[in-house]
Amino acid sequence: MTTNNQTPCVIFGASGYAGVELAKLVQTHPALSLQALFVSSASADAGKSLSALYPQLANLIDLELQAGTQQNIADVFDALSEQQSLVFLATPHEFSHDIAPSLANENTTVLDLSGGFRLQQPSLYPKHYGFEHKYSELLNSIPYALPEYQSQSLQQHKLISLPGCYPTASQLAIKPLVDAELLTEECVPVINAVSGVSGAGRKASLATSFCELSLKPYNLFTHRHRPEIEQGVGRKVIFSPHVAAFERGIVATITLQVKTGTTEADIAEVFNRKYQTQPLVRIKSAIPEIKDVAYTPFCDIYWQLDGQDLIVVSAIDNVLKGASSQAIQCANMVLGLPQETGLVFTGASQ
Repeated sequence: MTTNNQTPCVIFGASGYAGVELAKLVQTHPALSLQALFVSSASADAGKSLSALYPQLANLIDLELQAGTQQNIADVFDALSEQQSLVFLATPHEFSHDIAPSLANENTTVLDLSGGFRLQQPSLYPKHYGFEHKYSELLNSIPYALPEYQSQSLQQHKLISLPGCYPTASQLAIKPLVDAELLTEECVPVINAVSGVSGAGRKASLATSFCELSLKPYNLFTHRHRPEIEQGVGRKVIFSPHVAAFERGIVATITLQVKTGTTEADIAEVFNRKYQTQPLVRIKSAIPEIKDVAYTPFCDIYWQLDGQDLIVVSAIDNVLKGASSQAIQCANMVLGLPQETGLVFTGASQ
């Protein structure tokens, strides 16, 4: 039930890994109220309660997963028409692309977790996402909301695009160095990143079956997150994603070259200056591991210098900091709340 100081929220794609984490975070958030959960109209999950799919949520989130038909969607939004509301799209890229502009209005802010609006160049969508972008005139006006780098207020925007998981881990590690002009002109960051199998989504696949999977690089030179990272850091990168047989988390190990004379103190000063006021980035004195960040909303960063060669390690939970908790960070910014509201100690437990 919504109280006067709570903002009603609707989640599309609520049965997937990111969607269910969003539902949990909204349910425990002091300023948000969970109003409706949608799944694809063709989904076998339609008509079931979320707790039927995730029994640990019994008596906590028993809302029905509604089929995303035009009528069901219209009924929910008619009921919310006089209230300020938030819509989260944890949906396939093309679905978000098709529906997001129609949902955003004066009273509704849409936070899109998909890649439907991340890239500013329309020509990149057919190659990397498999569809022609119908809203190319909007791309430069839609915020790409990496929270730690969101310099403008999100409160006036009604459609907000959220970063992908690999780009979140990679950009948070690289951007401070680019902005401080510590990298050589010739430096091409080399990103080797390993993700847990939850990054492939909930749908069953032989390729991501536990008994079939060990540790595997994939989509070399062609992964859709490469142009997103390059757009964010402003230079070419070499990005090699890997999937491994663990549940969740990403560790990105990034090799860079810094300018002659750059010292450990210079690098420390850059990272500390950038992130000392950012509550969900932690600078670590030891190499971060998956277990350090799994089930948390944090990004952990560590670095080590050898001459001009610099290695930066960035670790996140791909489902939380790489998706759902980052969406809540941005929702907090929309509502004028501290970024960590509803996330630290309360919203991101196992």
